[in-house]
Amino acid sequence: MKQEKGIKAKVAADRIGELGEYKINIQLDQLPKNYLYLSDLLIKNSKAQSGYSQIDHIVFTPYAIFVIETKNYKGTIYGDRKRKSWSVNGKFPMMNPFNQNYGHIEAIKAVLSGVKGAVYVSMISFTKRAVFKVNQELRQMKSNDLIVYDTELSDFIARKCNVLKLTNPTPIFSDLVLKIMYNTLERVNVTSPEIRKLHVDELQNKKN
Repeated sequence: MKQEKGIKAKVAADRIGELGEYKINIQLDQLPKNYLYLSDLLIKNSKAQSGYSQIDHIVFTPYAIFVIETKNYKGTIYGDRKRKSWSVNGKFPMMNPFNQNYGHIEAIKAVLSGVKGAVYVSMISFTKRAVFKVNQELRQMKSNDLIVYDTELSDFIARKCNVLKLTNPTPIFSDLVLKIMYNTLERVNVTSPEIRKLHVDELQNKKN
């Protein structure tokens, strides 16, 4: 009986994850046509325990590169940018997602080492099942670390780009450079099911 309940719980969790990713893809499809994005990347990262970084979404815009980590927690999210650990409902600990995403950004920088002057914006996206109790700067456009709901993702990207335009009216990246960065990361994306499984298993062992 317990096993059946566990199976049902896993199916439900997977379904929630699928719906969450679907909503984010809808958001990203609303961006301008010259904004390019990739989803579910696995790239090498020598500093990561598994040897890889798994990136949920990366968006290439003329003014910044947005690296998006998605979360499906339900409850009140308590956190501060400088704290190592956050919590859900004040009880269940979670790793500071910006620290996690920092590792992802560093891995991307290593791949795009030839790209100069890039602005990286770290975005953590939660579903509406969560309520934020975090420091306010993480919701303000002046920050390059932003916490958002999945339903406002495209709006926050557009608003952040508008703010960056004010300080640098000339785009950092041309459409050609955007395509080159897109192709470069797509080329190094690890698609092997075996390696992806090993990566997930390594993360699970770390949690346990």
